[in-house]
Order: sequence, then C-alpha cells, then structure tokens
Amino acid sequence: MRRNILLSKRIVVLTVIIAAVLVFRVTAQISQPKAESHEVTDEYFGQKIVDPYRWMEDQKSAEMTAWMKGQSDYTRSYLDRLPARAELLKRISELNDAGVRVSGIRRAGNLYFYYRLAPGDNDQKLYVRESLTGTERVLVDPEKLSSPAKRYSISDYTPSFDGRLVAYTISVGGSENGEMRVIETATGRDLGERIDRARFGAGSWMPDGKSFLYNRLQKLPDGAPSTDMYQKSRVYWHILGADPNTDRPVFGYGVNPNIKMETAPLPFAFVLRGSNYVFATVNSGVSPNSDFYIVPLSAMSQSVIPWRKIASLDDDIANLDIHGDDLYLLTYKNTPRYKVIHVNLADPDLSKAETVFTAGEAVVTNIGVAKDALYVQTLDGGTSRVWRVDYKGSSAQPLPLPYEGSAYISFTDQENDGLLFDLNSWTRSPADFSYDPKTSTAVDTKLVPPIPVDMSSVDVSTVRVKSFDGKMVPMVVLYKKGLKRDGSNPTLLNGYGAYGITNTEPSFSPALLAWLENGGVLAYAGVRGGGEYGEEWHLAGKGATKPNTWKDFIACAEYLVDQKYTSPAHLAGEGGSAGGILIGNAIATRPDLFAAAIDQVGDNNALRFETTANGVPNIPEFGSVKTEEGFKALLEMDAYNKIKPNTKYPAVLLTTGINDPRVEPWMSAKMAARMQAASTSGKPILLRVDYDAGHGGIGATKKQRGELRADIYAFLFQQLK
Repeated sequence: MRRNILLSKRIVVLTVIIAAVLVFRVTAQISQPKAESHEVTDEYFGQKIVDPYRWMEDQKSAEMTAWMKGQSDYTRSYLDRLPARAELLKRISELNDAGVRVSGIRRAGNLYFYYRLAPGDNDQKLYVRESLTGTERVLVDPEKLSSPAKRYSISDYTPSFDGRLVAYTISVGGSENGEMRVIETATGRDLGERIDRARFGAGSWMPDGKSFLYNRLQKLPDGAPSTDMYQKSRVYWHILGADPNTDRPVFGYGVNPNIKMETAPLPFAFVLRGSNYVFATVNSGVSPNSDFYIVPLSAMSQSVIPWRKIASLDDDIANLDIHGDDLYLLTYKNTPRYKVIHVNLADPDLSKAETVFTAGEAVVTNIGVAKDALYVQTLDGGTSRVWRVDYKGSSAQPLPLPYEGSAYISFTDQENDGLLFDLNSWTRSPADFSYDPKTSTAVDTKLVPPIPVDMSSVDVSTVRVKSFDGKMVPMVVLYKKGLKRDGSNPTLLNGYGAYGITNTEPSFSPALLAWLENGGVLAYAGVRGGGEYGEEWHLAGKGATKPNTWKDFIACAEYLVDQKYTSPAHLAGEGGSAGGILIGNAIATRPDLFAAAIDQVGDNNALRFETTANGVPNIPEFGSVKTEEGFKALLEMDAYNKIKPNTKYPAVLLTTGINDPRVEPWMSAKMAARMQAASTSGKPILLRVDYDAGHGGIGATKKQRGELRADIYAFLFQQLK
C-alpha cells in the first residue's frame, strides 16, 4: 500500500515536471516581437524631437495590430509560467470573493439603491431595497444584458426623486462609451429609452419624474479627428418616450446667445432634491473649479432660458448645495485648503459671502445640505471627518463615530434630517451609517455587510517624508506585524499625483493580503499634484511644477530604503493613468533605485497626449504644446522621451486595455518598444494587453481585476525576491 502511494507521488511529480518542460518549450517558441524604428522629427519652438515609434499611433494599421498581438501573446506566456502566479490568483480570488461588496448608495424617498457584488458574481449589479429592513432585489444585471460579442457593465445610475424610475448608463468592454436606459423600479420593466453618446453620468431627473437632463457628445462625421470627440457638447432635456434625436438642447456650446462658450469645456445641468432651481456648470473636465449658472424651474420652458451666472472660474468654486434659497459653496479662493461660504439667492454676491466653515490644517473636501444642518467633510493627515453646522450659526461639531476610521458623506438632501455616511479604514471592513441629529447617534444601516476577511495581522504606519526641497510628503506604509526591517522585504510603492486626487486615504482591500502575508510591504505616497493638502498641494505638481511629483516619489522610495523596509534590489514603484508620468519619470531619472516598476494605462508620452480625444480636455492639467511654456512643461514630464539607449532599466510591466478612452493604448506600446530597445539590464520589459477592457479597473469584472493583480504580484515577487 505504501509502495503504491510512493509510486503515485512519483508519477505526479514526474507529470508536473514533464508538463513544466512542455509549457517552457511551447512558450519558448513565442518570441517577443521587436518594433521597427521609423523616425519622425517634430520641431517645437526651435527644438527638434525625434520619435522612432510614431507609426504606433495608428492603432488600426496591420503592422501595429500584429505587433500588439505579438507582445500580448509573449507577455501572457511569460506571466502564466511564473511559479507563484497560480497560487496568487487562487488566493486573490478567495479574498475578492469573500463577502458582499456594496457601494454607490443613494436614497429616494423610502427606497435605497446601491451596487452589489456578491460571491460568485463577476460584475456588480444594481439593487433596490424598500426601507432599511426591506428585502433587497436585483434591478439591473449587466450579465443578462450582455452577449458573447458584447460585455456590458453599469457606468452610472440616477433614481428619480420619488424612486419610481431609474436612469442608468451601460458601456461595452470598459469603453465608457455609454448608452442611457430607463427602468421602472417596481416592476423592473425596461421603458425602451436608448440614448447613445452619453459619456458622462446618468443624467439628472426633473422633479416631475417624467424627464431628465443629460450631457451628450456630438455625433462626429466620418473622417473627423478624434480630438473633436469631447468638443461642443451640450446638455439636453429628454422627455420619456420621445426620440432622443429630437431632445431640446438647454445648455452648452452655441445653445444660448447670451452665454459665450468655448468648444472644449464640458457643460452639465442638475436639479437638487427639494429645490426650485436648475443649476448648470461649465468645467474643463479636470479642474476643481467651474462656472455656475442658475435658473428657476418655471423658466425652463422659455425659448431662451434665462440662465443667471452666480460664479465664474475666478471665484474658485468647487461644489455647492442649496437649502431653500440659501446657497452653500465650497471654495479655495485665497484659501488653498478650502472653506465653506454662504449667500442668499436674493443677493448672490460672492464678494459679500459669509464664511460658515473656515479653513484650517485640515482640507475641506465635501459638503452636503440636510433639512437640519449643513454637513462638512474634512481631510487631515489621511483621515476624513464629518462636521455638523446648524443653520442658526452655532460652531461646527464633529460627528460622533462608532469607532476610529475615515468618515465620508454618502448622502444628504434638504428634505430629510441627518445623513448617511461611510466609515472606512485600512484594516476594518467598511460600513454605512445613518446619523440622527435628534439623538446625536449614528446607527449602522446594515446596507454594507461586513466582509469576512481578518486584516488584524496588518500594521499601518503613517509618516511624513522630507522631499528634495524640504517639503514634507505624507506616506502610508502597510506591512505584516513582526516584519523585520533588514532591507530584504519586497516593497511596492504606489503614487499618483494629479488633479488634486488624494492617494493616502484609507481603503479596505482584502486582496492586498496576497502581497502582505507573503512578506511584502505596501506604501502609498501622497506626492504633490494630489490633494493631501488642498489646492496648494495640487498646484505644486501641475504643469511647470510637475517634476515635484516624481521627485517626491523618489524621496519616498529613498525613505523606505533608509528605514530598511527594503533596498533597491527589492523595491518596485507603481503608477497608473496620470500616475504613468510619475512612475515613468521615476525610473527614467533613477533606474538604479528600483528593481521593477508597474506602469498601468500610463500617460507615458505627455508631449503627444494633446493629439488624442481625451488629451484635449486635459490641457488645463498638463499644458499645451501650442505655447512655449506648455511645450517645455510637457517635454519635462514626458517619460518616453527620457528613455536613453544602453541603460540598465528595471524590469517593467506595462498594462493597457484596448478599449481605453482616456489614455490611448499606443501610449503604453510606444513606451514598451523604446524601453525594450534601450535597456541593457537583461530584465523583462513586458506589455500586457487586455482586449476586453478599458481604462484600468473601470468597467472591469471581478475576474479581470483579480487576474491583473495576480499578474502584477507574481511578476514583482519574481523580480524582488
């Protein structure tokens, strides 16, 4: 019997060895295609820039299609044979499938709507529940809307004020090219509405519950340049049952003779619950401030809608809410960390506005009007809090929290007292609470069930790192308790640094355990360009000041080495999207500091971003080559043009989704080609292409996100251990 067992084991081992050899032989036959160099020279303000891979920008060419497919096949074969990948994928899948994930909670009357992703589900579904104790049911299941040729995901949704109807947007393969539809809440009946080119959100319902306002992109004629895609967009008013092509434009480019609007800014319009007004905004799409307009609901039927401007871009208004005729506005005018001001619509002169919540060390990040009070959200040292400011002028009071964590305003409206707020942390499952001002207590709504993953073995350290110029940069470090700081730990440093987005706020993500429990260290750097310290911090890493972003990141990397969390042989950096500027420049500047890098859907060729559809709306954030100042700033942040021949670069995994509408896939392709040709380290430079995905995790399934993270971790463990 024992002999049979031993024989069986030997057979299994032999089978595994043979299989491994066969896999190696098969994958060894797949070679990484070399990109041909066809130099194109551009001249900007007397400076010549040579681009050897300009031909890749034609993504539909046969040469580019074949090269991308060859790169994808090679990378797939490489990653699939990494020893740790199978186990990592199994563990990540277990962690991602543990418990129910709920997000995007909204309330309409006594109805609660939310996204729900349960164990076994591959994509989030839209659910509805009557009251907090009612039975939940599926309202929209994107898997049932999909076909083998088209995989849909829900991009956004908006319930009518009474909750009777829900408008939602779906898109194919992460493309974010949305189609709006409407469903009846009580019956689940599809009303047959089909509105294409709905790129931004799911509209705003009018109080009648029979119509809504929405932004729609123009229909481009054949042969029109892609840079026209987001130009001249408008807000339309759709009445249920009407042909969308007959919808009336009410705001936007060329709509109102009294409002001159440029082609690039994006217009939006919305109605707030309980309000008698319609608001409209004009925004670049990336800037924190907007122009704001207002009109009474009763005037919307006029042939020329009498929009009244209440705030211009110079007023630096980021957000507003309304209580009766009282406007509360979030502004950074002369206050980089923001404050809240108040005006009455009878005299909406912002120069005479009353300050109701002053700026301080904390950054004011959000406001929400309720029936009883104004609620204000602040960020201080990576932790968010919510404050209550009653309308009688009393001092602000912090909301009592059931336990320590970061609190975020989830939902308020001026017809109901109190608010819903989320409570999150790095190591404790998130929850949603309802605050009752009458009792000054917060009660768990149970809308967000606890995720049964124990992360108590993880330590969280928040530090401030001195950068090259003395500025103190916040960073959060996660690691398994008992970790030895001997410089040998595989460490992944993540950074972003754009649009004023904060990178260091807590987020409960069980999949991180797959890295941490295997001895890895995770760090999140709050570099300049982000929002950790308000608009001042954002502006310090924007345009001409963009180098601060990757210099801060390098300082954080050096700190991790100095504190012996790791060493250059065990350190990797990660950035994505606009964070591609950060990681690309970090490894171009200091290739000796990193053993590996992850560049996800990165803006790697900033000098050419403006030639893409989404590059035009991003000009306010990064600049334009049409001005000498803009050209110099973009050239400095262009990592692709900093790659030097015969340089020992780290191992790099670049990722892209073929349907990405934000950063064109050729950005990653060109970077991969140039690095493959330039690097002499012998380390892999891989391009991972997902042919059913868009921009990062947007519109991705649970399976796609898990496989991507398994690929990244397996690649890094191979390079860092």
